[in-house]
Amino acid sequence: MRILFFGTPEFATPPLRGLLGEGHDVVGVVTQPDRPQGRSRSTLVASPVKQVALAAGIPVFQPDRPRGDEFLAQLRALEPDLSVVVAYGHILRQDLIDLPRLGTVNIHASLLPRWRGAAPIQAAILAGDAETGVSIMRLVLALDAGPVLLSLRTPINDGETAGKLTERLSEMGAEAIVDAVGMLDRGGIDEASQDESLVVFAPKIDRAQARVDFRQTAAQVARAINAFDPKPGAWGTVRAGEVRLYGARAIVDRQGDAGAVLEVGEMGMIVACGQGAVAVEAVHPSGKRRLAALDWALGRGIAAGDRWDIMGDPAGEGD
Repeated sequence: MRILFFGTPEFATPPLRGLLGEGHDVVGVVTQPDRPQGRSRSTLVASPVKQVALAAGIPVFQPDRPRGDEFLAQLRALEPDLSVVVAYGHILRQDLIDLPRLGTVNIHASLLPRWRGAAPIQAAILAGDAETGVSIMRLVLALDAGPVLLSLRTPINDGETAGKLTERLSEMGAEAIVDAVGMLDRGGIDEASQDESLVVFAPKIDRAQARVDFRQTAAQVARAINAFDPKPGAWGTVRAGEVRLYGARAIVDRQGDAGAVLEVGEMGMIVACGQGAVAVEAVHPSGKRRLAALDWALGRGIAAGDRWDIMGDPAGEGD
């Protein structure tokens, strides 16, 4: 099958490689423009998807916006049978969705209709969902609302971070899209409309949402820290310094005043919550590198008795 692929980040590379590995003819790749990186912002870096495409000799298109007569004409000349979209980063217009003879499908990292939107992986961890998965859906103009062609399910492991879960779902997405494209190529696939009564949204995460509230239960705090690991990084302040926290585990049998450091040792930094406590594995102080919580605490002199600022606490930051 002749496939036009839309994607940008690392999450989209296993599906692209999977389609190529199955012998499908990927006739073109549309990805975001190269972005400046580095301290001076002077070096342009290609997206992970572009790097895979160039290595495979696939034509690459990088419009600022995927629209316009000239752009559509370029893609139409490729005569694609199907478009596959994976975390491309732009909303496609109807004329682009309808361009291939079989239309356009999308890989979404949730079990639709649960967690439509920009941050389904983080939302599933935050909510304490027992399982998640990937859905292959027909792309429509409404947000993640198209009929579902195929879903694959997986449990969310205890203490699993968004980074680790993203890697697993990316590989599952590759498996699912290969299966779905194969069924389409063989003549069709049943498409199930989503039950609108079960829709839950996962909007883009903002900075305020990623701030740790140690007044919550240990389970809630641990899920928040793991949901935002590695990006944007759950954060808090201690000794007037902002610090991001990573790799948390709930400890239900430890108690103390919310935000108080109970212990720093081989288990990491143990901080009291509204109920129970969390052990934090790693931290990233502002302007520094990410390092083990124990190493940071020893270097900064953080010890039992120190206290993380609590939101709304006048003795803290005054938020």
